[in-house]
Amino acid sequence: MAKQLPYHTIHEIFSRFQAAEPEPKGELNHTNAYTLVVAVALSAQATDVGVNKATAKLFEIADTPQKMLDLGEEGLIEHIKTIGLYRNKAKNVMKLSRILVEEYGGVVPSSRAALVSLPGVGRKTANVVLNMWWRYPAQAVDTHIFRVGNRSGICPGKDVDAVERAIEDNIPVEFQQHAHHWLILHGRYKCKARKPGCATCLINDLCAYEDKTE
Repeated sequence: MAKQLPYHTIHEIFSRFQAAEPEPKGELNHTNAYTLVVAVALSAQATDVGVNKATAKLFEIADTPQKMLDLGEEGLIEHIKTIGLYRNKAKNVMKLSRILVEEYGGVVPSSRAALVSLPGVGRKTANVVLNMWWRYPAQAVDTHIFRVGNRSGICPGKDVDAVERAIEDNIPVEFQQHAHHWLILHGRYKCKARKPGCATCLINDLCAYEDKTE
């Protein structure tokens, strides 16, 4: 774990991220808050590409909680059976859809507490939905952010909660809205787990990683 980088270094890092990609986007396809919740819930231990393939036709016919209930669990499984843990995920999607219909009038709630009370929705999923749909600066820490944060010194922490706090505490507020997207994309495409692309990294000179590759 690298030491926490100082303010001016972090500011320069995110200034560069912003210059390179002013409006970073999440890569899960969705059409509304509900399909976003479902997509993120399905993405656990699965790739965004795989989820997008599975949901392309699904969201055409089931883009609301009631439509998902009408489709039924077996109907849902037919669409998502290429995704890992699809049976358990299907059960959770049906359960959360029923709760949304019965307790929230079919509308996805906009508080973290309400979101995490839904089956299959954890803090990371809730933060993704809060950030991407309601544009609240919530930080969804996944394996990419955890790795980048600890490797670079941008937001080190012993667990995902500590990394989330490090992002909120240390990254300047003008970058908070897009912080987790920049970090996810950086980890996914540049600062990879096995072979980080340090030689062509735009923050190479600012990063605290000691084992930089040539």
